[in-house]
Amino acid sequence: MNNKQLKPRQVPFGWTLKRISDVARTGSGGTPLSTKKEFYNGGEIPWINSGEVGQSIIKTTNNYITGLGLKNSSAKIFPRGSVLVAMYGATAGRASLLDFDASTNQAICAIMPKKGYDAKFIKYYFDVLYHYLVGVSTGSARDNLNQNGLQDIEIPFPSESVQKSIAKVLSDLDAKIELNNKINRELEAMAKTLYDYWFVQFDFPNADGKPYKSSGGKMVYNAELKREIPEGWEAGTLGKIAELIRGVTYDSSEIKDENDEDTVPVLRATNITGNVLDLDNMVYVPRQNVSKIQLLNRLDILITMSSGSKEHIGKNGFYYFDKEVSFGAFCAKIVAKKDFRYYLYSYTQSEFMFATIKNECLGTNINNLNGSLVKGFKLVLPPIDLIKKFNEKVQSIYETIGNNHKQNQHLTALRDWLLPMLMNGQVRVKEAEERLSMAAEPSVKYGN
Repeated sequence: MNNKQLKPRQVPFGWTLKRISDVARTGSGGTPLSTKKEFYNGGEIPWINSGEVGQSIIKTTNNYITGLGLKNSSAKIFPRGSVLVAMYGATAGRASLLDFDASTNQAICAIMPKKGYDAKFIKYYFDVLYHYLVGVSTGSARDNLNQNGLQDIEIPFPSESVQKSIAKVLSDLDAKIELNNKINRELEAMAKTLYDYWFVQFDFPNADGKPYKSSGGKMVYNAELKREIPEGWEAGTLGKIAELIRGVTYDSSEIKDENDEDTVPVLRATNITGNVLDLDNMVYVPRQNVSKIQLLNRLDILITMSSGSKEHIGKNGFYYFDKEVSFGAFCAKIVAKKDFRYYLYSYTQSEFMFATIKNECLGTNINNLNGSLVKGFKLVLPPIDLIKKFNEKVQSIYETIGNNHKQNQHLTALRDWLLPMLMNGQVRVKEAEERLSMAAEPSVKYGN
């Protein structure tokens, strides 16, 4: 980390500027030799790597080492409540609060505050400093921070009670966002289970309300799909129940500022995370570059058509929002016929579609899909009355998921606005709490 300093700051009245080395102990971890199985197999000591840093609170890990691995490496156990800062790797500059005793690898600096200094407050101040940390870091292949540089960072501290109050406002926001995400994961699992039960296992309710296939419903072999399907069902393609529209083409010289007039935000393949469309970090292009059919409408499906990584091909998600947004040329939107929206979305999230992509596309060295290939994806077509019954079952599920996504957009905007304002004393805790109480209303706007 170089010697570039933070710009001179005005410290709020009653706050004190202190170095991290004055208010906390620090340490870094280590990595046991990967060739020594006895350092990992059967391990019971949690071991955090830098890729896990960035979430607000680290509550669990899938990585463990043994006591022998701990003893024969630089790894050490840091206590619950430590602030973890990634010093290099893809998450360099990110910070998380550790919620359990754990060891870490050498790419993490652990900050253990002394009495009178709140760990959550320190964690959130590092969130404010993220871009600074990345900007001043040094390294050849990848930007690197170091423990000594982090120790020299100065943070303005109010009284401990104010630290805790500020941290609580921000952590309550993060907790609400995570709760919405948890609810959505559970709801998505419910919808997937129903889809699998009805349209993969074919145990939809028959005329008597009993599971069709398990109750002896007649199955017939379909040569096109190469499997048995219920009698009366048909083989079809994605193109039979939906249209596919490719995204906007632009070059770097056409990208505008977010605040410029007559621009349209554009989602890219990197904005699809799992089945969630992230409206952060979009690019803005002149409105004249975007046709009306390239705007996303509610319940359109956005799919990745091209990517540098095979794992990202075919990733997709529902668009739940009302904001005017388009999408880039590496993506396409799938517009299903009205009755088939939920059925098609469940299909695009299914293992069956990803298996189709793997078999038909990803076996080659070309990491892309084309429109003809996607529209030709084979699927089973149930009777329309069964599709409508499926819609009745899942519509409220997807409406709740959409509302939670919308609320999280507002909560995230509020958090990102409040974070620096609270940390430099421009917004008082009481005002922040009032804004937090208003955040349940999707129409609320934040900022000036």
